[in-house]
Amino acid sequence: MSADDILLVEDDAVHRAFLRDVIRSVLPGRSLIEAADGEEGEKLARRHEARAIVVDLQMPRRTGVEMARSLWRDRPDTSIIFWSNYADEAYVRGVSRIVPAGAAYGYILKSASEERLGLALKGVFVEGQCVIDREIRGVQQKAANRSEGLSDVEYEVLVDLALGLTDRMIAERRGISLRSVQNRLQQVYEKVGAYDGAGGADLFNLRTRCVSLALMRRLLNRAGLDQAEAELQAWLERTGARPPAA
Repeated sequence: MSADDILLVEDDAVHRAFLRDVIRSVLPGRSLIEAADGEEGEKLARRHEARAIVVDLQMPRRTGVEMARSLWRDRPDTSIIFWSNYADEAYVRGVSRIVPAGAAYGYILKSASEERLGLALKGVFVEGQCVIDREIRGVQQKAANRSEGLSDVEYEVLVDLALGLTDRMIAERRGISLRSVQNRLQQVYEKVGAYDGAGGADLFNLRTRCVSLALMRRLLNRAGLDQAEAELQAWLERTGARPPAA
């Protein structure tokens, strides 16, 4: 596999065939190698030293985010286009937090036109640009709006909340004070809407209500929580952290 060749990683055979045809149409002369899941895709990427990759986000055995994180850790100059059905904030944040500085990447929805997909392929793989679907850009902008979206620190607290950590353990893990955790929790509750509705704090367990609303709003999802749980277990093992004595 040469530096000009493209690795295509997609578990759906129909989508894979469509993408294959588009790539051959807009980038003629560039060879393709294909994988049907993230685990196989990562093996092929390392074996062939792939530098141009199109990958689905949600796949069996290994997600696109997990695969990209691993590859970018060793080769941050790899160009990757995420091609997905999902515009959830959880997925958008999951991708944004792993992109290396200066990397050329794309995030294109499968609902995008063939023309739009072709422009993204050329933009990322030929011109070295970042090409983000308009809907995805809107999600990014909303998340960056401090008055509406969660800040990165607030989002980390939300994830720790969903993992079941106490306020004290969140403070220890994130290296902030207990008061800071509690202040950020209040901000998360307000932005997610946990206080809304008749009864508010008198009717709901705010921690549970917050996580429930975050799941319904797609601020959290299964793939992101699976990864967060793995990171939590690694942190617990690395630090030997234990709940403080009563």
